[in-house]
Amino acid sequence: MKKTVQLYDTTLRDGTQGENISFSVDDKIRIARRLEEIGISFIEGGWPGSNPKDDQFFKRARGGRGLGLRRARLVAFGSTRKKGVRAEKDRILEGLLRAGTSTVTIFGKSWDLHVRSALRASLQENLCLIHDSITFLKRRVDTVFFDAEHFFDGFRANRIYALKVLKTACEAGADLIVLCDTNGGSLPQAIGDAVARVSKVADVPLGIHCHNDGELAVANSLEAVSRGVTQVHGTINGIGERCGNTNLVSLIPDLRLKTEIPCVTNGQLAKLREVSRFVDELANRIPFPQQPYVGDSAFAHKGGVHVSAMLKDRKTYEHILPERVGNRRRFLISEQSGRSAILDKARRFGLKLTGSSGKGLARHLKDLESKGYEFEGAEASFEMLVKRSLNRHGPLFRLIGFRVIDEKRSLGEAPHAEATIQIEVDGQVEHTAANGVGPVNALDNALRKALERFYPELREVKLVDYKVRVLPAGRGTASLVRVLIESRDKKGEWNTVGVSENIVEASWIALVDSLEYKLMRSGRRL
Repeated sequence: MKKTVQLYDTTLRDGTQGENISFSVDDKIRIARRLEEIGISFIEGGWPGSNPKDDQFFKRARGGRGLGLRRARLVAFGSTRKKGVRAEKDRILEGLLRAGTSTVTIFGKSWDLHVRSALRASLQENLCLIHDSITFLKRRVDTVFFDAEHFFDGFRANRIYALKVLKTACEAGADLIVLCDTNGGSLPQAIGDAVARVSKVADVPLGIHCHNDGELAVANSLEAVSRGVTQVHGTINGIGERCGNTNLVSLIPDLRLKTEIPCVTNGQLAKLREVSRFVDELANRIPFPQQPYVGDSAFAHKGGVHVSAMLKDRKTYEHILPERVGNRRRFLISEQSGRSAILDKARRFGLKLTGSSGKGLARHLKDLESKGYEFEGAEASFEMLVKRSLNRHGPLFRLIGFRVIDEKRSLGEAPHAEATIQIEVDGQVEHTAANGVGPVNALDNALRKALERFYPELREVKLVDYKVRVLPAGRGTASLVRVLIESRDKKGEWNTVGVSENIVEASWIALVDSLEYKLMRSGRRL
């Protein structure tokens, strides 16, 4: 029987501990759904009770049912009980139960240095914390995973105690023990030797959780799998505290294509680049071009000798077919590169393009992307663009003009924003004005006020998120900006994008797409 490996994602918890990484509750819900699409078995949603955002996420998730998850299991994360507090009275354990998930992961100290210096407890007292916490949780939830924090450092420093921690967790009823390289400084040989030793004495399956401080998290995780580990923890694009975590975007194809471990299906693997870009977009990060497997440069060929050889046999300079991970081959010396990838993007959104319409759209999309547009996180804008090009949808109003004033009269007074707008709908001109907390909000309010007389269903639209990214070009405050807007109505949410050197215009483009998309979904047509 072939070995299988469970994929455990901690993007929504450990990933958010990375510098400049922050997800809204809506972001986390959208990411969780996309994680299931690439075959993730366990999705760690956060630490309930540690902050209001995670509490709200678990409340909306309702144990996973609220996310619409079919196969993946949502996991709540926390620590062992506090020193001096009984498990029944511990707020951390209470928060884990309140999250309503059937699976819980808790971490405990396995390095004697941490027990004495960080926890300020005796070694025996730490074992009691671990045993009591797991026993308490195991009586109340289906599955309990135990993260042995700093295990590999602890194993090197005091092997007997580190193994005693694992034995205690097993005796308490843990369903799986995760060996953590929390400081991220271990080498593959040390990881392998420790896992091999633990495998001989552990009564439950093992997992691996590595950080990337030595640029070895993926290598260490693969080594652990080769020594018997059956669950691997990581994050999308390797985001996380300090230097990040095991990058699942690299690990998954390494497992599936290099070791032939069936951790995901071919269809799930083909969505890898799409999900990688999706998470980067919501994190407001510029995707790393040289990221293995999914980066823009991963299958880009520029040198003449390379291109010549590639045209004869792609195996000469490619280790896999790029399409297997949702990427595409690029010849940087060719004007024709990218067309097939653009058409494939349309197919991924369920829009089939053939013939001259496909060629024209490909040229248009390529031009837009060269100007800074990115549609991986803005599916609604992409769908609108395609349908407009195919004459399946047209503008439902015409802008005559707008003016936005943002005025600050004194240092201690808040700025005042006002927008006036003129639009035409079916030959009728509407001229109105509205205030707002800022120029974009004022413009949004004025546009809605003008349109709601003609399209009352727009009252249902709520703008729930607004992100701005400066597109680097060395032009300072004159740089292009990309605005990503998330909107919602009673039936769901959608995302739109706008790009301009003027942030108000970029916002206008995204706002118009958002409202047009709502009208299109409502059945409105020109």
